[in-house]
Parts: sequence; structure tokens; C-alpha cells
Amino acid sequence: MVKTLLPLLFLLLTFYSVGQTAKRKKERFPSYFGIQVRPVLPTRFIGEASATFSQEGFSTTISQKVGYSFGGTVRAGITKLIAFETGINFTQRNFNIDMSVADSNVYATNDLSFIQYDIPLNALIYVQLSEKFFMNASLGVALNFKPTDVGVLTLPGGSFSFTHTGRVNSLATVDLNANFGFEYRTEKIGFFYIGGSARVPFSPLFTLVSQYKYQGYKTTIYSDVDGSFLSVDFKYFFPNISKKGTQFQRGPIL
Repeated sequence: MVKTLLPLLFLLLTFYSVGQTAKRKKERFPSYFGIQVRPVLPTRFIGEASATFSQEGFSTTISQKVGYSFGGTVRAGITKLIAFETGINFTQRNFNIDMSVADSNVYATNDLSFIQYDIPLNALIYVQLSEKFFMNASLGVALNFKPTDVGVLTLPGGSFSFTHTGRVNSLATVDLNANFGFEYRTEKIGFFYIGGSARVPFSPLFTLVSQYKYQGYKTTIYSDVDGSFLSVDFKYFFPNISKKGTQFQRGPIL
């Protein structure tokens, strides 16, 4: 997973550097490249942190656990207090699955992890609190890529078996993305940001296909899983360092 993300981050940084070179003479407001990491938190404030589905005595409960996300980010200045922010992130969502069969005393639990990549496209507004402290808020969308289905097999004993598959309905989806936070700016060592994000998808994260088998008997449940989440965001933006050293100065003859 990390090996897949690193080439994408390299391409992002390359495009950013080329853009900086092309616009150096015209640019009035600087752009910055940074990195970010954030824990993905289960919540009941937006979406559902857990959901239970049942059919013919077979019951499945899927609950969000803490996940994580990391990647690169680019912030392009538009005015002194407005910027455009984008980047690319790797996100892993973690879930706990509890399963049971009524009147059979069969219970089991397992974990399921789901990965995706996202590209946020956010309009960002600053509020300057002091010389070095800023508050900012942003709103936009996130373009998601879900590369593969995921699944787990649970064998509680005997002839019983449970299969849970997170089936991707669409490889590309769109989420609503909102952010709010504070940052401390320095000229020499860069910017430090801490804040929070809310992500609300326009479609289910995946469809959970839950299947229970016992000898020749089989029951299957199909249920959509909500992908909404809150996160705590930590970002670091590298400083824009001017060229060092003595440059050639034209004399009176030249």
C-alpha cells in the first residue's frame, strides 16, 4: 500500500515544482507543499458508527473502529486570505464484525479493513489571529478511488462458517469534505497545522455481503455501509526557501 502511494506523491511533488518554476515571475501569493496524517474516528454525529442487519435468525453487526490516513497536500495562494488546497491521501478504514445465529449458541467476531485513495479539492479561507497564528476553514469535495473488494472468513467451529465481503459498487465516488483548524506559521521552519475534518459521502462506502453456512443451509444478507467520519488532522507545510549565495550583479559597463 505504501509502495503504491509513494510514486503518486512523487508525481504530485514534481507537478508542484514545475508549476512553481513556471509561475515564479508572476506569482504574488506563495504556494506550499506539505504532508498530513490523521486518525479516522468513528462517530454518531454524522452517519452511523454501527449498524445491525438480520435475516432468518442470522445477525451481523458492523461497527467502525479507529482508522488512519496520510498523504501529501498542496496549498496554492489565490489572495492573501484565500487559497486552494488539494493533494492525495491513502486512507484505511477499520471495522469490527459481530455475528450470531439465533437459538444455536453460535457467536463469532472478526475484523475488516477497507482502503481507498482520495484527492481533496477545497476552497480555503484564512482568519489572521496574530502575526503568526491563523484560523482557517475550508469546504469542497473529495474524489475517491476504491481499488478492490475486501473480505474475511470466520470459522467458529464445527460445520459453521461466516463470510463477510465488502463489495465496491463503484471504483470512483465523491464525498463532501469540510475542514476547520489553526496553524502556526514561521518563515524558516514552515507551517504547523492542527484541526478537524468531516467527511460525508454521497454514496455508500461499500456493500457488506454477509453469508452464513451450515452444512447445506445458506443465508445471505446485503447491506450498505455508511462511510461518514470525523478526523483529527495534523499537517506540516515546508517553508519556501529562497536561493542562497551571491548572485552575479551587473556593473556600470555591462
